[in-house]
Amino acid sequence: MKNLKKQPGQASRLLLVLAAIVLVAVIITYLILRMTEKPPAPKPGSGNETPTVPVAVYEKQLEDIDFIFKSALDRGEVLKASEIINSQYSSSYQKDLQVTPGGRFIQVTVGAKNMGTQNIERSAWDIGNIVDAKGRIFVPDDNYVVAPWLSEKNACGALLRPAFEPTSCTKIYEVSQEATGLKINVEVGQGNNPNNFASGKTSTFLLDLIVN
Repeated sequence: MKNLKKQPGQASRLLLVLAAIVLVAVIITYLILRMTEKPPAPKPGSGNETPTVPVAVYEKQLEDIDFIFKSALDRGEVLKASEIINSQYSSSYQKDLQVTPGGRFIQVTVGAKNMGTQNIERSAWDIGNIVDAKGRIFVPDDNYVVAPWLSEKNACGALLRPAFEPTSCTKIYEVSQEATGLKINVEVGQGNNPNNFASGKTSTFLLDLIVN
C-alpha cells in the first residue's frame, strides 16, 4: 500500500522535471534563433546610416569635349622672377609676385580633347573658378599679371580638332591657405558653340583637384 501512495507523487515530480527540461530547451532555441537573425536595416533619418563618401572625378565629357585633370601645383606665396618661363618676358625687368596675405598660388592644368567629328571653334570652352569644400570661390588671376609664369603654348579656349591629343589650359589662382577639397569648374558652350559660351549658355562641371 505504501508503494501505491508514492507513485502519484513520483509521477508529479517527473512531470515537473520534464516540463523544466522542455522550458529550458525552448529558451535555448529562442536565444539561438535571435543570435542568428540579421539586424534590421536602419530607418532613413535614424542617424545610423553609413555616410556615403563621394567619388572623386578627374575626367568628364561635356558636349563633345572630354576635360581631363592634369595637375595642380601649390606654388607657395611667391612667384619668383627667376622662375619666369615665358620668353616674351624678361626676368631682369619683372619683379617677384607676392600673394595676398593668407593665400597661396595654385597653378592648375586641364586638358581638353575633341571627341566629336568636327572642329570645335575657338572660345567655345574654358576652365573657370576654383571652388573649395565650403563653396568658397577663387577666381583665376588676370592673365596679364601671371603670364610670365605661364607657357607660351598655353591654349585655353583654343580651336580643338577631332581626335587630337588633349590641348592644355593652365591658369594660376590665389587660394586661401584654409581652403580644402578643391575643385575646378570646366565649361563649354552648349552645342560646342562659342556664341552660347559668350552668352552664358554652357554645360559645366566641377573636376576634383589633387594639389601637389
